[in-house]
Amino acid sequence: MTQKKNLKKNSKQAVKNVRAKAKPVAASARTANSAPRFSPWSLSIYLYWFIILFFIAATFYILGRSHGVLHPTVNNVEVTEEALLQPNDYYESGKTKLMAGNIDDAIVDLTAAVQAENPSVDALILRGEAYMQSSAYREALADFDAALEMDSMNTVAYYDRALLHMRLEDYAAALNDINNALAARAVKPNDAVQLRDLYAKRGQLNLWMKNWDGAVADYTNSLARPEGVVNPSVYAERAEAYTAMGQYADAINDYTSAVRIISEQIQGATTTAQREDLSNRAMSYFEKSAALNLSLGNVDSARVDLQSAFAIAAALNDAETTTRLQALIAELGE
Repeated sequence: MTQKKNLKKNSKQAVKNVRAKAKPVAASARTANSAPRFSPWSLSIYLYWFIILFFIAATFYILGRSHGVLHPTVNNVEVTEEALLQPNDYYESGKTKLMAGNIDDAIVDLTAAVQAENPSVDALILRGEAYMQSSAYREALADFDAALEMDSMNTVAYYDRALLHMRLEDYAAALNDINNALAARAVKPNDAVQLRDLYAKRGQLNLWMKNWDGAVADYTNSLARPEGVVNPSVYAERAEAYTAMGQYADAINDYTSAVRIISEQIQGATTTAQREDLSNRAMSYFEKSAALNLSLGNVDSARVDLQSAFAIAAALNDAETTTRLQALIAELGE
């Protein structure tokens, strides 16, 4: 009985000892778990990477802005230098290309100018001229019409449309446009189209329509203008009108004037092709003058005209024409 009591007492003491030993451990565990885990090294790592990332982001931002100035992008598509051109730049580029004879590329540039938000009348007119040179007459007419819708007093648009109508052999429409061009120029004076040229073109239309009096009047007005350069064709075409009216002496004088201007132009010609073209025209005028002189009975004057034409043909190495003229001179005798 005593032994059992001692055993029981020893067991209780053992439990107390275990509990006593366990309490500090548990308390230590709770203390360790409840205290924040702080490491200076971990903080420095986070700060280091934050600085690195900030520096990288700032670098890309700065580089992006600088590249954006040189190469602006829209929706991640790089904007080329061509896309940065303004409507006037396309107009000037198209004008330069058209003057150089590069018609197709000129039309491309001028189309870009026309399709701008606020296209200019000049862009429409110039593209119409380019279309006309490429024989795209329908497109040219559409541009001239559109230009006149924007500016109903535009002399150049009327003049160009008149030239187009002449190519299409619609002489009545062409004459109407020339008259409108003259009226527009009177209201809005400009030097884009000179009065000398407008009168000369109307004279040509009257000549083609066999309105001899009207043709002579218009050619005379053209020659009386002080501005610009006289075209020898104006004298020659007025000579044709005089011839149709039976005024041979006036026609002869005009052919003589035409040859005089051509002789001056030959001296200033810069190419062989120009000199040959002018020489052929002078030769033709001498022959026409010779025919008129014969009609008036002026045989000597006719012979001189034919001899002048013969000299030009020989200079051009035109064997067929020299043979024909030589025969005509022989028929006139000495």
